[in-house]
Amino acid sequence: MKNFALIGAAGYIAPRHLKAIRETGNDLVAAVDNFDSVGIIDSYFPNADFFVEFERFDRHIEKLRHDKNVQIDFTSICTPNYLHDAHIRFAMRTGSDAICEKPLVLNPWNIDALEHMQEQTGKRVWNILQLRVHPSIIALKEKIARAPADKVFDVDLTYLTSRGHWYYTSWKGDVSKSGGIATNIGVHFYDMLGWIFGEVKENKVHVHTHDRAAGYLEFAKARVRWFLSINEDVLPDDVKSQGQRTYRSITIEGEELEFSGGFTDLHTVSYEQILGGKGYGLNEARQAIEIVHNIRHGKPLGLVGDYHPFAEKKLSAHPFDSKK
Repeated sequence: MKNFALIGAAGYIAPRHLKAIRETGNDLVAAVDNFDSVGIIDSYFPNADFFVEFERFDRHIEKLRHDKNVQIDFTSICTPNYLHDAHIRFAMRTGSDAICEKPLVLNPWNIDALEHMQEQTGKRVWNILQLRVHPSIIALKEKIARAPADKVFDVDLTYLTSRGHWYYTSWKGDVSKSGGIATNIGVHFYDMLGWIFGEVKENKVHVHTHDRAAGYLEFAKARVRWFLSINEDVLPDDVKSQGQRTYRSITIEGEELEFSGGFTDLHTVSYEQILGGKGYGLNEARQAIEIVHNIRHGKPLGLVGDYHPFAEKKLSAHPFDSKK
């Protein structure tokens, strides 16, 4: 049984980590979050110590190690994107491996610094890249690997996940904290595409506003038109008529990739691989971080070249513009 700590216990994704820790037969020793709405812990580890101040959590981890000879083996990180780097560093400084949600960090050079810290501490950084363990995605990767070596596939990625006005007040609406639309809701798709289709050859941005982003990515074995948005107005009419607020589509050579199911246990599978020393680390995370960094800093070209059809949808004003 391994000892775990959890940073960011009140967030949306934390229950998946709590479930994975329990289902892999391990123990949560301590958790921390600024918010105290963490009753979910009772369903998994009611005896875990909980803190709302990071300083007291830090002191507790040190006291466990020095006074009670209790070592934290893994620290799971479910905090806002811009805090990942600091919390990964904390984990390694206190003698544990880090298991971090995506995006691992916001900038490629953060990975370089973490690599150096891995060498200094002898600890590892693991990234949750759950699409890589999804059965349908694994099957697709195997199918692409069997294709002729010179085959380049045409791919369209569309991901629409509606968000209300709260989004712009939260850290997610602050580009300096979330990395923007492409980082916040797209990084796992870019990682998946790179894992399947290889090295990035070209990265163009056509549209990039507060509520959407669209562009073109060329990988070694794929030409990808992509569109992401958090605005429900861009949802297809048939999706809206059914009362749905999310739409996800990946087509490859015009054929839809079906992967809507099978998400229930992906974090647990990821944890099993990490505990077995076969998880995904810094090197595997790098290409997706480079992609979203370049999208964030790229100048939008407008509707030129091979752009995603949804890029033509009418742009929307920022919901807070009328309040200024």
